Amino acid sequence: MSEVRGKIAIVTGANSGMGMAAAEALSDKGATVIMLCRSEERGREAFARLTKDKDRKLDLMICDLGDYTSVRGFVRCVKEKYPRIDILVNNAGFISLDRQETKEGVERQFGINHLGHFLLTTELLDHMPAGARIVNVASGAHKVGKIHFDDINLKHGYNVVRAYSQSKLANVLFTRELAMRLRDRKITVNCCHPGAVATNMGVDRETGFGKMITGMLKPFFLTPAEGARTAIYLATDDEVRHISGGYFYKCRIAKSLKRSKSRRDARKLFELSEEMVRGRYPETRGGVLPLLCYFV
Repeated sequence: MSEVRGKIAIVTGANSGMGMAAAEALSDKGATVIMLCRSEERGREAFARLTKDKDRKLDLMICDLGDYTSVRGFVRCVKEKYPRIDILVNNAGFISLDRQETKEGVERQFGINHLGHFLLTTELLDHMPAGARIVNVASGAHKVGKIHFDDINLKHGYNVVRAYSQSKLANVLFTRELAMRLRDRKITVNCCHPGAVATNMGVDRETGFGKMITGMLKPFFLTPAEGARTAIYLATDDEVRHISGGYFYKCRIAKSLKRSKSRRDARKLFELSEEMVRGRYPETRGGVLPLLCYFV
């Protein structure tokens, strides 16, 4: 196990589930952990819970991954407050039965699960030193996924599986392409399938829909701490310090969809993502808002 004491980490979606478990594990290993949370209320609750009985180096910062302005503001604040970022765990996820859009008009699962993390990661790269690690939490759902380059926002024939699997395949392709681009900088990029984990990701925060089903199935699922184990392994372990571009499950290299290894698709997705976060993709709508620093 490598030494993480003194290192600075960011964990997205750190207010619950695997994100909270990852923040806890990294802080217990001696890292300073920036908890990126969309909800201030849930973020404060998680922060209080993690610091109640133990002195952990945690910093709660508010950011909406579905809002480019919020992401850029968060990055600016991080750069002002911290000298570097050593570990980035892109964990936050969103899933919805009905089709929703982000502020910029992007289908929300693709917009949050992929584009929000794409923007966050690429904006932070100049603040990450050699030896830094990026971990993308993907899913086995990528194996039924396809990148719909002709209809990336799924305006035609939307369904939850089609949207979620596209976003998770995007996580794997982004991992492969970014790993190639960062070879000379010695920054590793890997992704993982956490397994079937009992979290609140599929629960509607407003109506509570899905909560009862999740509760009934909980005994058959991994705990958030168990689900976060592979992400923590990729973020800290000496065994993988020279491995980049891998897809892992249960702390081992795993088989991924053949489509997820397409260099052409990985490059095409990366270039499309760059255009979309710059507001140049014709199906998105942009707006200019002031950047905000928001520390909690």
